Amino acid sequence: MNQPIIFTIDDDAQVLRAITRDLRSHYRNDYRILSTTSAKEALDSLLDLKNKSETVALIISDQRMPEMEGVDFFKQAIAFFPDAKRVLLTAYSDTDAAIRAINDIQLDYYLMKPWDPPEDRLYPIINGLLEDWQSTYRPAFKGLKVIGYQFSPKSHDIKEFLSGNLVPFQWMDIETSEEGAQLLKLNNIMTKDLPVLFMEDGSFLAAPAIPHVAEKIGLNPVIKNNMYDVVIIGAGPAGLAASVYGASEGLKTLLVERHSPGGQAGTSSRIENYLGFPTGLSGAELTRRAVTQASRLGAELLLPGYVKDIRQKDGYKKIILDNDTCIDSHAVVITTGVDYRKLDTKGIGDFTGAGIYYGAAMTEAAAFRDKEVFVVGGGNSAGQAAMYLSKFAKNVYILVRKENLVSTMSTYLIDQLGTRPNIHVMGKREIAEAAGSGKLEELTIEDVDTKGRETRKADALFVFIGARPYTDWIGLDIIKDEKGFLETGRDLKVYSNFSKIWKQDRDPYLLETSCPGIFAAGDVRAGAMNRVASAVGEGSMAISFVHKYLAEV
Repeated sequence: MNQPIIFTIDDDAQVLRAITRDLRSHYRNDYRILSTTSAKEALDSLLDLKNKSETVALIISDQRMPEMEGVDFFKQAIAFFPDAKRVLLTAYSDTDAAIRAINDIQLDYYLMKPWDPPEDRLYPIINGLLEDWQSTYRPAFKGLKVIGYQFSPKSHDIKEFLSGNLVPFQWMDIETSEEGAQLLKLNNIMTKDLPVLFMEDGSFLAAPAIPHVAEKIGLNPVIKNNMYDVVIIGAGPAGLAASVYGASEGLKTLLVERHSPGGQAGTSSRIENYLGFPTGLSGAELTRRAVTQASRLGAELLLPGYVKDIRQKDGYKKIILDNDTCIDSHAVVITTGVDYRKLDTKGIGDFTGAGIYYGAAMTEAAAFRDKEVFVVGGGNSAGQAAMYLSKFAKNVYILVRKENLVSTMSTYLIDQLGTRPNIHVMGKREIAEAAGSGKLEELTIEDVDTKGRETRKADALFVFIGARPYTDWIGLDIIKDEKGFLETGRDLKVYSNFSKIWKQDRDPYLLETSCPGIFAAGDVRAGAMNRVASAVGEGSMAISFVHKYLAEV
């Protein structure tokens, strides 16, 4: 396989030689470095590379060039390699143009000239961009392959599990993929055995259950210790933050996640308002970074791990898994977050996983290219999903019960939706019925005020209608509010049964539940802010309270 390419353009031959020299000295073992002084020649070269099925990982362009400015060059280059990372070389006076380019062309970084020393001002930046690019780069001939029917709930479950756990795979729809059909024929696999997961070593699993998939791809490690200082249940932003801080502060830390890390935030196509990322970042990117960081610092991860109960015995917390394995810990942090609330409408259940999806926009969007897609929900998750789906679908319709999105969605996201001509907001609307034959084919939409109905052709429906806390599994006597969220801290005192449960001489810590040593953080906690940044803050804060609790026992 040919090496991926780093492409550089600068009309100043001296500057071009300098950056080409620095790039080759550092990246020549893994990348080919191509360069030119002409923007027009660069565009011709990119077209040639595209026709040859070459891969361009990174493009670095000067801003001030006589043929065209760097921003204008990138607007044309995106058509050839839209996934290539983009870096603009600028002088101080070009900073405003570079900042505008972040929004106009999704610029990944602008680099001020000169960049000496490259060890401090060039390589760390390029390393990060190439690492991010590699995380989404999919070589056609390498990696896992999933073969199945597009509108099969079992196929959807496997795809969503692999995507959520950041495992690269190639999807092959048996009705359209010649390669997929050939693999089935060569291995004497019947279509009744779909979906099939082909491993990199050539072995395969027919119609596998998720735990079997996890075991096969190495996501189900053996628990290494008999006792932990803290066990964190749930690997959303709060749980990942708690695991990072717990491990970094010397606590023997275990993170248990039932499905895939990242939680609902992990499925976001773009998080625009997270501190320190001016160009935004995807939920998958944030999750990947956090999982890597937690692992590097020494936290153990059990993925997937299904916790069915927490018990107390002799001052220890006993976490019971679904296979009856018992994990002992001094303290527990519950960060199980929330699940998307189910849409209780006629026909919805019949097509869940077969055209109707809860979340999963990142996983399924490409299958609905040039199709009619509907999104239900008015929050940021719905808006981010609509933005991502609009890259593929012919039309995306956002249905909300309110008149508009103003009271439920961030302003920046509403503005972005307005820039996409194929996104249509339908206020005062709700789903009355879903219908189809084997898959979703049409939706009956009702006007909230007039009760008038219309039937629309629909290829897919993505549901984002709020959330319910994932706390039903907790059998311990822990106080919850009327919606099932875990109460913590001083808010516990308003409950009449608190004094019967709490027997400590002190008041509960800020994030402590009614069970001493069991803490809650993130969306699962009553009164949480429902923002990624606040969940990360609560996860890290929970560890400080764990330290205080451990000092007592």
